[in-house]
Amino acid sequence: MVNESGSGIAIGVLTSGGDAQGMNAALRAIVRTAINQQSTVYAIHNGYQGMVDGGDQIRALDWGSVGGIMQRGGTVIGTARCAAFRERAGRLQAARNLVLNGIDRLIVIGGDGSLTGADIFRKEWPSLLAELVEQNLITPELARRHPFLGIAGLVGSIDNDFCGTDMTIGVDSALHRITEAIDALTSTAASHHRTFVVEVMGRNCGYLALTGAIAGGADYVLIPEMPPGAGWEDQMCDLLHAGRVSGRRESIVVVSEGARDITGAAISSQYVKEILEQRLSEEVRITILGHVQRGGSPSAYDRWMSSLLGYAAVEEILSMAPETEPKLIGIQNNRIVRIPLMQCVEDTRAVLKAIQAGDYKRAMTLRGGDFAESYETFQLMANSVAKHTPKRVYRLAIMHAGSPAPGMNTAVRAAVRLALSQGHQVLGIQQGFEGFAKGWVTPLQWGSVDGWELLGGANLGTTRHQPTPAELAAIAQVISDHHIEGLLIIGGWTAYTTSHMLLEARPAYPEFGLPVICLPASINNNLPGSELSVGTDTALNTIVEVLDKIKQSAVAVKRCFVVDVMGRHCGYLAQMSSLASGSERTYLHEDEISLELLRQDLETMRADFAAGKRLSILIRNEDADPLYTASFLCALFEKESRGMFDVRQAVLGHMQEGGNPSPFDRIEATRLAARCVTYLIDALDYPEKLDPDQSSVVYVGLANGRIAINDMRYFPSLCDLVNQRPKQQWWLELKPVAEALARHKTVS
Repeated sequence: MVNESGSGIAIGVLTSGGDAQGMNAALRAIVRTAINQQSTVYAIHNGYQGMVDGGDQIRALDWGSVGGIMQRGGTVIGTARCAAFRERAGRLQAARNLVLNGIDRLIVIGGDGSLTGADIFRKEWPSLLAELVEQNLITPELARRHPFLGIAGLVGSIDNDFCGTDMTIGVDSALHRITEAIDALTSTAASHHRTFVVEVMGRNCGYLALTGAIAGGADYVLIPEMPPGAGWEDQMCDLLHAGRVSGRRESIVVVSEGARDITGAAISSQYVKEILEQRLSEEVRITILGHVQRGGSPSAYDRWMSSLLGYAAVEEILSMAPETEPKLIGIQNNRIVRIPLMQCVEDTRAVLKAIQAGDYKRAMTLRGGDFAESYETFQLMANSVAKHTPKRVYRLAIMHAGSPAPGMNTAVRAAVRLALSQGHQVLGIQQGFEGFAKGWVTPLQWGSVDGWELLGGANLGTTRHQPTPAELAAIAQVISDHHIEGLLIIGGWTAYTTSHMLLEARPAYPEFGLPVICLPASINNNLPGSELSVGTDTALNTIVEVLDKIKQSAVAVKRCFVVDVMGRHCGYLAQMSSLASGSERTYLHEDEISLELLRQDLETMRADFAAGKRLSILIRNEDADPLYTASFLCALFEKESRGMFDVRQAVLGHMQEGGNPSPFDRIEATRLAARCVTYLIDALDYPEKLDPDQSSVVYVGLANGRIAINDMRYFPSLCDLVNQRPKQQWWLELKPVAEALARHKTVS
């Protein structure tokens, strides 16, 4: 039946190829963005097969159709392989089914094969419609109304093997599954002094294996892009044996399913097992994670990232002119990008060609600088024997400062092992600056930090205490007594402000002239120079998991929840948890809360509940307003609900600071720690090469896709010191997207 609604452009959306966590979040965003743009979205069920079959496989979706699907794994509209679509006859039938529904825009969520098929379909579109007219299967008028097919592609693949986007939909969730499995295996392996070989997915891309190995603290990894050379079996066994000699109770080897040796021969997990058993004379177990990596609820990142992609895909396709080249909607450096689709497909296939040709250097280059850097970092961390003879042996100290954040221990482990692998000595300062002043300094060895990569909290201890003038003198004496030559401080606002204090106290205390570098670790994400602080991703996942449980608890009643989340005066956690959970309203300190705003929210909830809505979630940043507290909002909404719904308060509290760090936080902590150690060693080895316009008290951060070093002298000018947050906060740009996906424009 022809769509004659006249409500706007009709968009078809399908998921094709392997399923990936986050596809449902993208679907929700596509549907709701299109509806707010006065357009109609048709779900094409079971991928291209549904497009070929037509009928009830192509169905319009309304606002409520995609409610409650963000937290579900897989794809609610299904996916299937379709041999018929590979033939012109199948594409002819698919074209007829689309135009009969008025569809001439298509958003495809899938891998390179699915996206390539969409481009072929687009190119054939005029001739397909002409053939349909010739066969009297559609009218000439209908063909004239749909002269071209617009295509936008989102990459749904857990392999992260597609060029043009930093992360593909589902990768982060798959990495969660892998890391959880390695964590579980590590505990049982340690109990039995046993080795586990873990095989992970990825086809010809080693991203999951490499990052899973870093996040899980594995001992050895095999990936397609960097095959081991001749004699790799001996090198692997020697490395694992050295780890046991240094006190490690377990060994983990991660094998990518596409791993091969330098000759191109496949390396199976079974072969690795047999080699280890023969040469180490111990029991070895294999765990093949398989499709469990695809399953389960999507991570917070896959929810908010996929939502942004879906929103942008609709904007792109609604503004698309005839003959416009299809675009890949991807994400780079936390920003949406639009890139010619087929160029991305060609670049992606170039990686596989390089691997097949044995040009592994090119394959690593095509994967990007971060991939190569991560591989080198893993190699250094996995080797318990110093690989370098330093210019001079330095004594480097590591400490925490500020509130605990998941990933602090991961950063310590990485820094200690990387410094030791460079031949230097490492000291641990306990209980922050309070312990520093008291001389609580302990040498750290390779085994001292074993297993720390998966532990939440701060094993060195941390406080928000800032030193008094008397304590500054004591700290200077401790630096002198222990011959500390470089200092790494892992923490939040306290770490940064105290480092600035040390910088300003240099004239009085020459001991503070040593190089100092701060690594951002704070769930508040309120530090300049880094778009994401270590600990933030874990806290966000904790919030989203709790919100999922809240949604389940409220299905039997009509209820509003006011959820208080941490962040102090920075609304990052509140805003991003809103985007990742689909909450109806977010109250931030950065915005003004007024009675008029609360009145509008109340009227909206009344209308929604009167129309059959059963749950409303409002997220409040803990310090959004001193008067309009969570308790006040609950009392107000309960009183004025007129019995249509009840209201409950949920204060998540310090559970947001706890828990084992997420894979992202482990990887970021490791990367930043590696850069910090490199900075300290370079500053001591080559002080003459330091930027004369930069002090040697600095902070590191990940911004615009690269790790950068920033001068601590300029810290005050970059921050709102009263509210303890940066003056520029990138995530505030996402607020309109969250609001558009949460509220129908017809509801005021």
